[in-house]
Amino acid sequence: MFFDAIRVKIRDEGMVRNKAIHIALGVLADGTKVVLGLWIEQNEGAKFWLRVMNELRNRGVEDIHAGCRRWPQGLPRGDYCRVSRGGSPTCIVHLLRNSMDFVSWKDRKPLAGALKSIYRAVDAKAAEEALTAFEVSEWGRRYPAIGQSWRRAWGEVIPFFAFPDDVRRIIYTTNAIEALNAQLRRAVRAKGPLPQ
Repeated sequence: MFFDAIRVKIRDEGMVRNKAIHIALGVLADGTKVVLGLWIEQNEGAKFWLRVMNELRNRGVEDIHAGCRRWPQGLPRGDYCRVSRGGSPTCIVHLLRNSMDFVSWKDRKPLAGALKSIYRAVDAKAAEEALTAFEVSEWGRRYPAIGQSWRRAWGEVIPFFAFPDDVRRIIYTTNAIEALNAQLRRAVRAKGPLPQ
């Protein structure tokens, strides 16, 4: 399940105001993406997210296996929400993209291949060993900032390894929710301020 919000202009009481459209996107075990809802609210908070969770429960959602990077502010972690023991993992693709900021264009493809051994490791211990091996390798010595950036984010990477491989493929990136956000922004831009 991915939760996110985008700010859009909405016509409200004769004025145009910025409001947030909160989005809940579910990803089923087979990879099918389902938009579970869009809510327009000025601010998010515990009461708002509790209302969303209760609405989802009333509509038949029995369990949320949270694999999103940022747990929204105030979102309850109730008995019907399971979170991996170590927390929610960071988006691995964003970490890789950040790593590529340090790399020349000709080195990007082979370096991305070298980083695969880290995030495709069987568990957190093997991943840390792969990261250490990367840091002492030729790539790690040539681009030491990459190893440092992975080390800084390591606490947010470790929960990724608590999931089985089929779930890892789904939570590997937050691109699913970001693609939906981009489509919504294009639609709002073409239409102008939305009516309340």
